[in-house]
Amino acid sequence: MLGNASSGDGRGRRALILVENLSVPFDRRVWQECTTLRDAGWEVHVICPRGEKRDTEPEAVVDGVRIHRYPLRAATGGPAGYLREYGTALWHTARLARKVGPVHVVHACNPPDLLFLAARWLRRRGARFVFDQHDLVPELYLSRFGRGEDLLYRAVCALERRTYRAADVVLATNESYRDVAIRRGGRQPKDVFVVRSAPAIERFQPVPPEPELKQGKPHLLCYLGVMGPQDGVDYALRALAKLRDELGRTDWHAVFVGAGDAFDAMVELSRRLGLSEQVQFTGRIPDADLVRYLSTADVCLSPDPRNPLNDVSTMNKVLEYMAMGRPIVSFDLKEARVSAGDAAVYAPADDEAEFAGLVARLLDDPEQRARMGKIGQERVSGPLSWRNSQASLLAAYAAACRDHAPVRAGDPNREGKRPRR
Repeated sequence: MLGNASSGDGRGRRALILVENLSVPFDRRVWQECTTLRDAGWEVHVICPRGEKRDTEPEAVVDGVRIHRYPLRAATGGPAGYLREYGTALWHTARLARKVGPVHVVHACNPPDLLFLAARWLRRRGARFVFDQHDLVPELYLSRFGRGEDLLYRAVCALERRTYRAADVVLATNESYRDVAIRRGGRQPKDVFVVRSAPAIERFQPVPPEPELKQGKPHLLCYLGVMGPQDGVDYALRALAKLRDELGRTDWHAVFVGAGDAFDAMVELSRRLGLSEQVQFTGRIPDADLVRYLSTADVCLSPDPRNPLNDVSTMNKVLEYMAMGRPIVSFDLKEARVSAGDAAVYAPADDEAEFAGLVARLLDDPEQRARMGKIGQERVSGPLSWRNSQASLLAAYAAACRDHAPVRAGDPNREGKRPRR
């Protein structure tokens, strides 16, 4: 059992976690939060979209966590597509929340900053509201669409303010996000808790390298992650073209693992750059195959360009590379340095030629690669470990539930009463 009543003990309490961006348990951060709360005695429910190839059942109980899923078609195109997606998700979330019934805590994970609307019915019945800010949506809007501070930008800012205002506590993924919650969101520092995302160490256990994955080349480069417009896969591909054309390096094979809105466009860009023979796109793959590639990789790529979102966001792929003991080449972003420290080398923001040069330098220095890999593993198992985030998550729940009347988990019709403020 984790903790006690003063540190998030959930015995006799029910939590409902709302997710729109990914299915669960595929969303690793949310799943770690679910299992942490479960181990602390909470009865945990999740409402999320169904996955396409996994997490497809409408309802499931996974390791004691009760998951309620709805059908959702991901947006394509511009903002109008996202409005349709979010409207559908909001309707299903509200429908399923009524089915779950009263809970002690409703825990909404953004994006979008709309889920506080679905949580209102539960809040009127005594639930406390925990806002888990995975992304800064105004910065995401600016970085993804390039439309500037237009009417829609002002609308997403207003929704963020409403969400901050509605929350009893805020979970921030790093100190930069915490600063935004305090400065822009007007939250008291005592109500904002840093719960860093951290790789599940049991998922990232190195295995013996497989030289055949290098396709006959001496070195393997690896990218892992989402392929959206703001994720920099295009920067990585252009850097690899410079590595070949300007530095004369053809002693590498690269594998790009993951999927996203920009996947097809990135495959086409690779073809246009003449990289098809040296660059492999796998799409999403099973964990066992992912570990095989990362265990074999000589250098891992984190090509996120500098923009309002990326500069202050913690990239999951960086932490996952570190867990596997891989050296990293990254652009120079504020939170990339906070996470990776000396486990990465940093090119000036968006400088593809320097990025290529750093890749070449690491390929030529196996001792530095080994040092960097060890540093990364030590950071992930120490200051950046999920153990620290567990403690912060349970402290946030304890703060949210202070003076909250308990409700029996088996008596969903009895409502906890929200004290007056």
